Amino acid sequence: MIRAAGRGKLTAAMVTLPVLPIAWFVALQEHPVWMPAAYLGYLLVVIVIPGTMFWRRLTGGVGWRAADVVLGTAFGMAAEALLYPLGMLFDMPFAALLMPALAFGMWRALPRNKLPERPAPWWSMAGVMVAVGVAAAWFVRVGSHLVPLTGPDALRPSSDAPHNLAIAAELTHHFPPRFPYADGGRLTSHWAAYEHIASAHWITTVPLDVLTHRMAPFAWMLLTVLGAAAVGMLLTGRAVAAPIAAGLVVAGGDLVAWPWAVSDRVFADGPFSLGGLTNPPQAFSTVLLLPLVAVTTLLLRRRPGTTRAQLFRLYVAAGVLVAALALTKATTLPVYATGLAVAWIYLTVRRGRLNLRALVLGVGVAAAYALTFFFVLRGAASTVRFDPGATFHSLAGRMGGGSAVTVIAAVVVVGWVMPLVGALLIKRGDVMVVFLLAGFVAAVLGAVLLADRGDTQLFFVRTGFVLGVLLATWGLGSLERRQYWIAGVAVAIGVAAIYWGRHQSPRSCASANCFGQTLAVALAIAALGIGVFGLVLRGSRRTWAVIAVAVLVGTTVSPTVGSVRRFANPPLTSYESIAPGGIEAARFIRRNSGSADRIATNVHCHQARASHCQTGSYWIAGYAERRVLVEGWSYQARVDDSYPAGVQGPYRDQDLLALNDEVFSNPTRQTIETLRTKYDVQWLLLDERVGAPPKNLDKLTELRFQLGSVRVYQIYPPPPANPYPSKSPTQSPSQDPSTPFPSSSTSGSPGFPTTPFPTTSSSFPTPSIPTGTQPTVPFPTVSLPTGTQPVPTGSFPTTLPPYQPNSPGTISGSTPPGLPHSG
Repeated sequence: MIRAAGRGKLTAAMVTLPVLPIAWFVALQEHPVWMPAAYLGYLLVVIVIPGTMFWRRLTGGVGWRAADVVLGTAFGMAAEALLYPLGMLFDMPFAALLMPALAFGMWRALPRNKLPERPAPWWSMAGVMVAVGVAAAWFVRVGSHLVPLTGPDALRPSSDAPHNLAIAAELTHHFPPRFPYADGGRLTSHWAAYEHIASAHWITTVPLDVLTHRMAPFAWMLLTVLGAAAVGMLLTGRAVAAPIAAGLVVAGGDLVAWPWAVSDRVFADGPFSLGGLTNPPQAFSTVLLLPLVAVTTLLLRRRPGTTRAQLFRLYVAAGVLVAALALTKATTLPVYATGLAVAWIYLTVRRGRLNLRALVLGVGVAAAYALTFFFVLRGAASTVRFDPGATFHSLAGRMGGGSAVTVIAAVVVVGWVMPLVGALLIKRGDVMVVFLLAGFVAAVLGAVLLADRGDTQLFFVRTGFVLGVLLATWGLGSLERRQYWIAGVAVAIGVAAIYWGRHQSPRSCASANCFGQTLAVALAIAALGIGVFGLVLRGSRRTWAVIAVAVLVGTTVSPTVGSVRRFANPPLTSYESIAPGGIEAARFIRRNSGSADRIATNVHCHQARASHCQTGSYWIAGYAERRVLVEGWSYQARVDDSYPAGVQGPYRDQDLLALNDEVFSNPTRQTIETLRTKYDVQWLLLDERVGAPPKNLDKLTELRFQLGSVRVYQIYPPPPANPYPSKSPTQSPSQDPSTPFPSSSTSGSPGFPTTPFPTTSSSFPTPSIPTGTQPTVPFPTVSLPTGTQPVPTGSFPTTLPPYQPNSPGTISGSTPPGLPHSG
């Protein structure tokens, strides 16, 4: 028996280990191999190994080593999310490197009891790896194309991608974070997901955009697949639940595969939805929610023989996860808290006494939510409002449904609750069934009863949908061995039903009949299949229940395949929301500036010269990794009620915005000096599509970069009032004491300039000199250049290299000595 168990572990390891790295490198094949290798090494050394050690010492494990590794990895990310800001407060961005040492210390300090474990069968691990392979293939086909990183398409993203990059850049260089695209107030939104990206960027040096739009989202998707498999094994106590959960995460969901729905990403509400790629907090919150469900299971089920010390360690593990979730996504803890509250009531009523475990956990959740609201969100009022049915009115308007709101509401809700039928197959009563049911119902009610300008209430469903997947997994995982072939055939019937109904529906819908046609056809086929298959088998009531549940769950198995066909092309804008040459210009500023440098720009709208300015421009703060005085401010309005006009309202400081824009329309030495001294602006980024560069801007600053429609200027301090001090206190009687050089009557003196700089009446403009160092040769008198040569060529002070006029796409000179560099 021991030998069989050993062979089972060895076989499972041989099946499992090669698939994950192969899937990882295949999915990220568009990048140089060192990038996915560096990030994978970071995960293993900093996250996986320490996180697993933390998890097993605090929780005692869940019974399978493979499940502990997966849940421990997610726990390691939660610990990293709490450790990174502490390190940034002390200018230690590499604080995550302390995790291996902390884990080793905990491993030595806490008692090392031998944990009871069961071997994971090879077929269970093989099934999970099939789901991982499908996830990698989906990412290659769809996910890696949603946000182009190179080429012309990289200039046409929606506002979400640059916004995510800007927040990641802010967490990389600053803490506490501020709005990097409208620098003037604390960042009042959840930011823990971006801490992982920032920490990985510091340690691996992988570019921030690659981490934000590729590696981190794909890693979180894989962890969602594996984490659901691990929690499914814990809930059911059976290894067969692992491939079922992994398969439902990848292929299941709501009824999104209908033609009218798949064209809009908002309906991909399963845990493997596209929202996980375009919204890092959503994907990260799902990863953290799964180990929290596991810890909750260990606490509420009252594992026999649990000591007070072990109970305390479970509370510590739950506290770390709750704190990280509170910093990650606003829609996660309310869903979890509702399920926990209903479970507490159930346990209290069932046992006739107050259940302290659930109560203590609930108090911890409330405390974490309150602290986040006051210290992270800083008490900012949410724009979410109570408006029943507004979600469906919004969706109907976006899809051209018009009067079909009732039909759309019925179809969407049926698709959302479909995974809950899995609870009908769970044999024994368990508090976790109550927890999962209550949590998911609360998520659906939140999406139905609440509303927001950006439809953010739909994230309640995206958060809670994984709970429905776990219920369906639990039900299907509770079957007897001989019933699995019945369930397999029934699932195939459900898949055929939804695909046939979708095939019969036209590609565009504009009436209630069209919206209901797919559902009617699919349910008719499903009912017919249930009846025929049940009569053929002539089984018991349990058999009929298995057939019905499996068919209904099968109707949801389609979003992945449908999205592979429909979302092969990225959802880009028809215009260039990023200026041509803008990415290169922003990266030039990043290379030649320090993290404290600030940028001013004339770019505020998502579309240049649009009739209606959508104030959603964030790409400068994202690619430059520097704060911008005023760029865009739409997302700031969503959590800050100081903008009464809403998301597209005016900027909160109109005087500052006017000062910023004046530099790009009518610059003067005074306005530029105000930006430099009062607001610490060192760089100007001008987009010629917004406005032509003023003629005198290159006289007051230095043009450092020019490409496409973008120009980058650097601001230097003005020259001192007395750049050439007299070496002798004695002066000629004919010389005015206020002038350090002879008057114009001495202009014939050889080698002596008439004045230190040309006067305003001269044909040569007064140049801006960064320091007061005396020139080694006289300034030449030349006429003002025109065209693309805004700066006169001549001998500059020795502290600044001579300016070389830029042709498009060139960089002038090198970085002046003394300027900080940033990687």
